[in-house]
Amino acid sequence: MARARSNHPDLPQPPLRRAGPSTRLSRALRWFRPPRKLKLTREGKYFIGITFGVGFAAINTGNNLLYLLLGMLLSLIVVSGVMSELSLRHLTVVRRLPPRAQVSRPHLVEIEVYNHKQRVPSYAIEIEDLRAGQPADKRCFFLKISPSSAQVAAYRRTPARRGRDHHVGFRVATRFPFGLFEKSRELSAEGDLIIYPAVDAVRLPPDQSGRRAGGEGALGRGFGDEMLGVRVMRDGDDPRDIYWRKSTLPGQLVLRERAKETRRDVEYTIDSIHPGDEAEDSWSDRFERRIRDVASRSVAHLKRGDAVAVSTTAGERTRASSSGGADPLLRFLALLQATPEPRAKTDPSIRLSKKTSSDPTAKAAE
Repeated sequence: MARARSNHPDLPQPPLRRAGPSTRLSRALRWFRPPRKLKLTREGKYFIGITFGVGFAAINTGNNLLYLLLGMLLSLIVVSGVMSELSLRHLTVVRRLPPRAQVSRPHLVEIEVYNHKQRVPSYAIEIEDLRAGQPADKRCFFLKISPSSAQVAAYRRTPARRGRDHHVGFRVATRFPFGLFEKSRELSAEGDLIIYPAVDAVRLPPDQSGRRAGGEGALGRGFGDEMLGVRVMRDGDDPRDIYWRKSTLPGQLVLRERAKETRRDVEYTIDSIHPGDEAEDSWSDRFERRIRDVASRSVAHLKRGDAVAVSTTAGERTRASSSGGADPLLRFLALLQATPEPRAKTDPSIRLSKKTSSDPTAKAAE
């Protein structure tokens, strides 16, 4: 955000930055870029054809009625341009993304449009959400936006791939009032949405014997927080474990036996280095299937109370537990990208020595 330059004489003034050649070029291109885009509809093409026909007939015949009809048709074009421009002016569009999204699961994206005009409403406004590198296939339609008011709509989208979904802006269009032309403008509004990988229902193998469902205690003596049972206190026992409610007989103290704490740690490894001798499509499909399988198994283990660690052959690593949830792990898997296999570099001095030793002319010269 730009900061205002201070005019106080005692305060240090920030240095003024000169615009570089690229900045000046982008400003010049923005200056010559048309602020609106106009496209003929099917009805508009028919209307323009009729207008040209009436004009040609009026010039050839000199009939005043045809000139009057031609003037009415041309005035409709002018009125259409003025009213559509009034509808597009002074609009602010805001996008509200969900906190998380997942492959193959629909989510809602809210679009809010605010009309800053004091007296003129906006009619037939169509908002198209633009995403980088993807076709604009989601639109929201607003029939009327009253002056100094806002309207909210939402569209449903089902992601097909994981990763970062980068929204770049909006395309605001209208066909008001006659539907002859579609006038549009683009507004910049960036936003990122992380698409988590799909999670399937996985049935894990049965847990170790003696483990309690949903907890970290196991049937066995230890030093956990859960109580396993009571017994008579013996020499060498910790007096802090005396169970005073059961120690009613004089000279006989009852001790609490604690359950040992066990938590299963599960670790998965993903091969993220793409070998150069394998086809790109087959390796990418196997890589995506591996990520989906790891995500499904990790979520199942976290629901059971296990701790899960995921590492890659490139050295990246993350860890999640049942207390923290699966969001950090799923975000790590969503942004995981494959890296190409590094090529082995050969020392040029070694290559030169090998070439010299294998040259028969060099040996004969020696």
